[in-house]
Amino acid sequence: MESPSTIELAKATLLMVSVVMSLGVAAALLADRVRIPDVPILLIIGMAAGPAGLGWVDVPVGSTLNQLILIFGAAYILFDGGATLRLSVLRQTWITITVISTAGVLITGGITAAAAHWLMGLPWPVALLLGAVLASTDPATLVPVFRQIAIRERVAQTVMSESAFNDAMAAIITFSLLAAITGGGDFSLSKALGDLVWEAGIGLLIGALIGYGLAWSIGHPSQAWLVEHASVLTLIAVSAAYLIADRLHASGFMAVFVVGIFHGNLDALGFAVEKKTAHESEHFILTTAFIMRVMIFILLGAQVDFALIINQGLTALGVVLIFMLIARPLTVLLCAGPDRRAAWSRNELLFMCWTRETGVIPGALAGMLLAMNAPGAQVIASVTLAILITILVQATTTRWLAEKLDLLDCRST
Repeated sequence: MESPSTIELAKATLLMVSVVMSLGVAAALLADRVRIPDVPILLIIGMAAGPAGLGWVDVPVGSTLNQLILIFGAAYILFDGGATLRLSVLRQTWITITVISTAGVLITGGITAAAAHWLMGLPWPVALLLGAVLASTDPATLVPVFRQIAIRERVAQTVMSESAFNDAMAAIITFSLLAAITGGGDFSLSKALGDLVWEAGIGLLIGALIGYGLAWSIGHPSQAWLVEHASVLTLIAVSAAYLIADRLHASGFMAVFVVGIFHGNLDALGFAVEKKTAHESEHFILTTAFIMRVMIFILLGAQVDFALIINQGLTALGVVLIFMLIARPLTVLLCAGPDRRAAWSRNELLFMCWTRETGVIPGALAGMLLAMNAPGAQVIASVTLAILITILVQATTTRWLAEKLDLLDCRST
């Protein structure tokens, strides 16, 4: 028989989930009314409902519940993003995606580290760690934004693909630097490159194998009996892809993104699903992704450490502004500008220079450094400020900027 404390904990968790979902529905209605993505509104509501506000939502960062929501939520949102991509678009923009997801992370991290060193007076090792943590974009933020705003297809899909692929690069740089700083090993370029190839390659392979298996299960005529369980199969595929890749020390997020690409391109793979089944599956995916988005961003807002942000003051704000207004534009211009195959227009480049929200992935890296008591971890945790500013400012202005640059997809609006 369960102890009273366990039962009370279960009831409290159920109440918290009910409160969060109710707030999420209210946020979605408000976002629809003011015509902006719901992510920034969810974040603000989370800040108001958290321990520093009304105290309705209090889930510790290191709790099992929080980690489960972050891992599965981000994975499922990424799967949803992969399902929106088209192979024809990827064939046109793969050079930009590859370069900006690898060299671009180094450029962004290096410029941000220099800003942190000069403005905040951080030692170079800590500044480099901070730059590495901030260097990757966040799929859990970007995918919902592009789901809600119909941006020109190749631009939206390139930015989403970058966010899916660059987390491996950022993680490898972060922990390679940490090993060198703490004496756990000397930094080795060849080892770092080998780790990147392994994480990316195995992640892609696992995603492709499970993605094709999912496509075959719901799209091959001989498996018609599984079609009615297509929605459940997507849950299994997402969990399996992430966990298997993670167990093999590869990128779980990359794996689930690739599974999503396979699921969204059944016709290109020679499979076919009835319209009714496809509609039901899409509705299930959108609903599940919405639930995960609500949970992630309300909890993220509730966990904002205002004292830490205030303590860092204007110098941290200066680093974030350099990160947004200098590091990102230079990264895009250097990595995407020379790509003749994609032949990006000026307006497309300008849009990509602005759109690079930070969120769950950098937050998770900062949390890991805190848990490991890494040098400067408390300062690096001020990454929260970057998460707040990029989501609140960049996500809310995405539609406005796309309209100004004539990048809205009129076919979908």
